[in-house]
Amino acid sequence: MAGHSSFAIDVPAALLARMRRGERDAFEQVYRWFERPVFTLALRLCGDRSEADDVLQETMLKVWSSINGFRGDGGTPFWGWLRQVAVNEALMRLRRGRRLSAELDGVDADAFAEDNGPPPPAAADAALLQRALEQLPHATRSVLWLYHAEGYTHEEIAAAMQRSASFSKSQLARGTRRLRSLLQVSEPAGDVPTYEKEQAHA
Repeated sequence: MAGHSSFAIDVPAALLARMRRGERDAFEQVYRWFERPVFTLALRLCGDRSEADDVLQETMLKVWSSINGFRGDGGTPFWGWLRQVAVNEALMRLRRGRRLSAELDGVDADAFAEDNGPPPPAAADAALLQRALEQLPHATRSVLWLYHAEGYTHEEIAAAMQRSASFSKSQLARGTRRLRSLLQVSEPAGDVPTYEKEQAHA
């Protein structure tokens, strides 16, 4: 997982223990820490602030009701578990509105060469990036955000979206090229993703 994820917050074991005991003030502390990361991710995947609010509330309710099920198996940190709950909730909302299925049907997974390059440096301009992202299909935008901003692997994206890794790779290539076109920039080699800066303005 990418270390620059805004979810990468170290939650003390003592605080988790208090949550498991049902202490509401402990949950409220965790809510405050993760409110912005969850909302930002939901907004990028769903593209709508109202839906992002709904995803935030549903995610936190599920975390609260399922905290006893989190044991950190396989070395998964609490923040990684919470992030996956948020991703699943956002994607479930898109599926419910059939926004993903309409885009995924008939897509040729091999139609685009693999492109793991970073998004354009113009992504540092939060407003410009947001407008460009809004013009991408939900599936493409979701793959871009999960890969570049959250550090998901293609295999992890495929599992979350119930598709193949090759589909994730093709959507990444498609989205990166489209984003570069929308932002109308040609970046020099070696530029790094600047989604982190954009997240602070969500």
